[in-house]
Amino acid sequence: MKINRQTGFTLIEVMIVVAIVGILTAIALPSYDEYVRRGHRADARAGLLQAQLWMERAATANGVYPTTLSSALTWSGDKTKRYDIGLKDGSSADAFTLTATPKQTDKCGTFTLTNTGKRENDNLAAGLTFEDCWRK
Repeated sequence: MKINRQTGFTLIEVMIVVAIVGILTAIALPSYDEYVRRGHRADARAGLLQAQLWMERAATANGVYPTTLSSALTWSGDKTKRYDIGLKDGSSADAFTLTATPKQTDKCGTFTLTNTGKRENDNLAAGLTFEDCWRK
């Protein structure tokens, strides 16, 4: 007597696999997005520090801080950057405040760095502190 066995997956088995993949995706995707945002924030902080060093070198050479930034430091034409670096209004030859403004909404808001080394954030999301954004 020959037994005919069918091979393949049942609809229930396929639905269970699809549900598991959906759950894993729902968990992993937000974590990945936050990981990418943290990388962009680190890039913004590095850009601020680079601009600060440039300002200090210029002040050492000329005796005063420049009132404009070099276009290479502003990142305005760079499509790969998620922040724009600039000087805050009120910056002068005696003092400056650099800003890294996000091109898209970010929970850490705008990063600021002064000539005295003071670091701050404008427009922080509720529940975040300055340390949460500058140390991650």
